[in-house]
Amino acid sequence: MLAAGFGERLGSTAAAPPKILLRFDGKTLLQRHAEILQFLGFDELVVGVGNKAEQVKREIRSLPFGDFIRAVDCPQFAMGAPYTLWGLRAEFDGAAVFMDGDVLYDHRLMARLYQAPHETCFAMDRNIRPSDDPVKICFRDGQIVDFHKEPSAAHDSFAEWIGFLKLSADIAKQLEPALQPYIAAKRTDFIYEEVFRDIMRSSPNGTFGTADVTGLPWTEIDFPSDLDYAQAEVFPHLEALPA
Repeated sequence: MLAAGFGERLGSTAAAPPKILLRFDGKTLLQRHAEILQFLGFDELVVGVGNKAEQVKREIRSLPFGDFIRAVDCPQFAMGAPYTLWGLRAEFDGAAVFMDGDVLYDHRLMARLYQAPHETCFAMDRNIRPSDDPVKICFRDGQIVDFHKEPSAAHDSFAEWIGFLKLSADIAKQLEPALQPYIAAKRTDFIYEEVFRDIMRSSPNGTFGTADVTGLPWTEIDFPSDLDYAQAEVFPHLEALPA
């Protein structure tokens, strides 16, 4: 899970907590992630931290999850999200779910991704908010042909990626070599999604599938309007975890 950024687009101040510590009805996003993942049977939650890392670590220690949550320091985080991902590269040593930490979502959404038949698949929503700057999963004749904010491949439809990607063990181990050339060149002009696109393009057709979560409540929290939307339109519609 990426949770190291400054949250600049949200207008975060020096006194503001990291986005993963935003609270909804008293629970931080981090606590909500952990509750859902533990309920679904995940082995652990590994969180890449950087900005205000000690605040995140204090929250981890205060939560009743024992060693289920583990923080990993990502020292180059200030260079951008790809460098947080680089700091987590050793964690991709088996099947995993990659996650952005700044997402408020319903547990049924993660269940659809986790239980999807494809070993490697994107969680996607076919309903795209008009104000979004979405990362697009693009299709042509029903097949995935591109994955980017600014796709280059010809396509006949697209859906929004919500920031969650299930990875098979084979695909997970390709992350480090795919990311390494960008890091070696000290590039800061790319988004980390390009690395997943590189892996997708080098994989046989059909390796990457999708889990359609259209209709379930969720939002990524990047801008103040996203936080307003989370509070007014997403949180009230979240289904409680089964007892």
